[in-house]
Amino acid sequence: MTTLTLSAGLPERFKDAEFEAGSPAPVVERLPISVEHMSVEKMDDHQLLAATLAGDEAAFPELVRRYRNQITNYVYRMLNDYDRAVDLAQETFVRVYMSAERYQATYSFSTYIYRIAHNLAISELRQRKRHRLIPLPTIFSEKDGDEMEVEIEDRKQVMADDAMISDERRRAVAKAIASLPEKYRAALVLCDLEEKSYEEISEVLGLPVGTVKSRINRARNLLKEKLRDYL
Repeated sequence: MTTLTLSAGLPERFKDAEFEAGSPAPVVERLPISVEHMSVEKMDDHQLLAATLAGDEAAFPELVRRYRNQITNYVYRMLNDYDRAVDLAQETFVRVYMSAERYQATYSFSTYIYRIAHNLAISELRQRKRHRLIPLPTIFSEKDGDEMEVEIEDRKQVMADDAMISDERRRAVAKAIASLPEKYRAALVLCDLEEKSYEEISEVLGLPVGTVKSRINRARNLLKEKLRDYL
């Protein structure tokens, strides 16, 4: 199991936080939450940020523990690249920590951290597009002519084994999701895999709820087309 240790250069109380394998929020006043005599396990997310600012060495590692798997999974589903997802999950927590004094309390912490992770994932996807030199039409191309690029892999004979078939389907689903246009992919992953509400997705993506619903519906239809051989 992959674990991460946060980068050097951070305060000592943050370096020891480990977790498995974005734009900063506007400046606001520090949350007026008293956390002096509470254990970190009993604090909510807002209180943990306040405790972090107050110098509680156990507060931020608790936030990492609560969200490490969720954030890593979300980024992985956006990129279909586990190693890079682990890197960006770490970067997400670094940004949260470094911007703790500017945390915007009008959003839930979950929305806030997912928005940072989403922005990092989108930046990574756009950077990849800039480095692609040869477009390859594939079965994952959209009907309107927008072609997606994928790596060419050697095709192996599929064994008639239940576990093998299940694994093949899992890879096909992951590849199909990764081939969706960014705007549809994010909405679908947040809704169907991360189980976020329409309102939460609206806040993460900065879109009206109606637009979110439309993108989710479009993404599901695209996914059905891409996976028709497995349904």
